[in-house]
Amino acid sequence: MTSIVERHKKLEKNVTLLAVGAFITVAIGGIVEIAPLFWIDNTIEKVHGMRPYTPLEQAGRDIYVREGCYVCHSQMIRPFRDETERYGHYSLAAESMYDHPFQWGSKRTGPDLARVGNRYSDEWHVQHLRNPQSVVPESVMPKYGFLAETDLTVPDPAANLTALRRVGVPYTDKDIEMALSDLKAQADPDADAADLEERYPKAQIRDFDGDPSRLTEMDALVAYLQMLGTLVDVNSAAAQEEFASEHGR
Repeated sequence: MTSIVERHKKLEKNVTLLAVGAFITVAIGGIVEIAPLFWIDNTIEKVHGMRPYTPLEQAGRDIYVREGCYVCHSQMIRPFRDETERYGHYSLAAESMYDHPFQWGSKRTGPDLARVGNRYSDEWHVQHLRNPQSVVPESVMPKYGFLAETDLTVPDPAANLTALRRVGVPYTDKDIEMALSDLKAQADPDADAADLEERYPKAQIRDFDGDPSRLTEMDALVAYLQMLGTLVDVNSAAAQEEFASEHGR
């Protein structure tokens, strides 16, 4: 026992030995956690309905991240009764499989937004973003009215989709080719968007900010918010994930 204590003291007093020991410990832990993933076909089971974001939704998501919305609003409903009764079905891993980066987290100054899509009208979202306290008096959220006054500028939507495809998002060549026109068509109720709807099922196509004469950052952000939680039949998808885990897939 004395010998072990002495060795431990020696390790604590020697910075080099302590660093080597810490490295070896972390390396072993990392191997135990990471190595099994090489023998798993899919770490996330695909679920019916999940698709990549449309160019407009992706632009809205980029604005959401740019403005720091993720700091106060997580997109992770945990499987606890108090959360599911307030926010809806718990979040599934597959629902964030095309997020780079994903918006999971436990920080909530405001409500969780994982299933906010179609819960409120476009008009409500626009008013809430313009003046949060006008619809939620106790809100501490800052005003984002400038989004409605700022034309949406995405220098190269095709390049954005190409970059996302390189990290695993399954955009097709046609999706990339049509990125700019898709971006504009989704917020134009008069556009012929049949092809867009075919490639992006459940895409909501309309003017989002109340001003059809221009395409704004408000259009993009509301389009993103209205999509959240609307793509997947979560009950059947949750059953699919549970089946996969039970059978070791």
